Amino acid sequence: MIDPSRSVAIVGRPNVGKSRLFNRLVGKRLSIVHDQPGVTRDVVMEEVQDNFILMDTGGLGMKPTVMSTEEVNQATEEQVDFALEAASLILFVVDTQDGLTPQDEMVAKKLRKYGKPTVLVINKIDSQKHSHLTNDFYRLGFKDTISVSAEHGTNAEELLDKIFYLLGPVPEPSSDETELRSLKSRIRICFTGRPNVGKSSLTNKLLKADRLIVSDMPGTTRDSILVNLDYEAPDNTSWHFQLIDTAGLRPRSKVKTSVDYFSGLRTIQSIESADVAFLIIDALEGITKLDKKIAGDILEVGRGLVIVVNKWDFALKKFAVEPLEGYETEADFRKEFVKAIRKELFFLPDSPIIFTSATEGYGIDEILRRAKAIFDRMQKKLSTGRINKVLQELMEKQKPHVVHGRRFKVYYALQVANNPFRIRIYCNQEMRLEDSYKRYLETGFNDAFQLNGCPIKFDLIGKKPREKS
Repeated sequence: MIDPSRSVAIVGRPNVGKSRLFNRLVGKRLSIVHDQPGVTRDVVMEEVQDNFILMDTGGLGMKPTVMSTEEVNQATEEQVDFALEAASLILFVVDTQDGLTPQDEMVAKKLRKYGKPTVLVINKIDSQKHSHLTNDFYRLGFKDTISVSAEHGTNAEELLDKIFYLLGPVPEPSSDETELRSLKSRIRICFTGRPNVGKSSLTNKLLKADRLIVSDMPGTTRDSILVNLDYEAPDNTSWHFQLIDTAGLRPRSKVKTSVDYFSGLRTIQSIESADVAFLIIDALEGITKLDKKIAGDILEVGRGLVIVVNKWDFALKKFAVEPLEGYETEADFRKEFVKAIRKELFFLPDSPIIFTSATEGYGIDEILRRAKAIFDRMQKKLSTGRINKVLQELMEKQKPHVVHGRRFKVYYALQVANNPFRIRIYCNQEMRLEDSYKRYLETGFNDAFQLNGCPIKFDLIGKKPREKS
């Protein structure tokens, strides 16, 4: 694990190429790059070459617009302050093509107050006609200066070398750090769902700090944010997590801009990289058509799945005053709510359903317990003998339909992978297994092996037809 003191923050006014520079130095597209100012709002972090932690930040000095309120801009600047406090080195990015602006001078004044080593990165040296404008930036008074093109990679290696030099050699890991590295990799948890269901608020409660921007404006989180969390369990063991807070997924009909499109794409990528995905639904709205689609997407990529009903404090407060019509207690109402979810999401692998309130902190620790339980479950090695016995019992209990005069038949099965569970089934013909019967087998496996919340994938290997002599 990289020493947190080796942290580098990229800062500057909006739309100078900070996110593009971040992606260039990291070596992959993590921050969303767009011409619209203010796309990056939260702090996006990534390790670079096992040497330092790089932080991409929102633009300083944003003006309120229809897309970005004063409240959101203020929260963005607070996140920049967080990054500046945490950083041991600052990359101050300016735009050659715009020349030196009053906003640049405002940012420079702010950075000088922190008194930390700062590299002035003069970006967008893509054309010789702009080269003469670089001289203006030397008036800002920063000793370490470098001209780059984040888009084309010009001088990117030189900038990395400068960062390595200014940070100094990577210290040798202590014995405790070495021991920690030998532990299992962090359990990656992904919070996903529709916009404005409380994903960032739940993350904040888990971290017990306002680490992420939280706003009632749908769509505030544009990028997927990674945050490490170490949890001291009741048995005095340490659980190591990485939380992934994602932008809300929108219906296709409401994806109006390229920013919305890439936010959705990044969310799907975050789900794919997670071990356990938590689908956050709104207690006041129940299951929607989009919730069903997201749940299906999670299972399609084979991730452990937990349903989190957020904003349950409204139900608790209601029952504290008087019962709801038709329900004597909150527990009765909760049972019916679970039944409704099970009915709407009938295709789930008996996923756990937990009730939370991000504002009240209700049920928050249950998230980590469920994540750990499902992750441990997904590491199981299933006995080949037991797999074949369970499969035989399920097929005897409910025989598959006859298709084109022949019935689906299994010869042999075994587990070939974890996370997700993959069961390879050698059969007479894979095309004869109907989707409904496949779901029946998946449900039966989940029950028999107690794999609640863990998807199972069947890889069917059909018998090759004999060649005619």
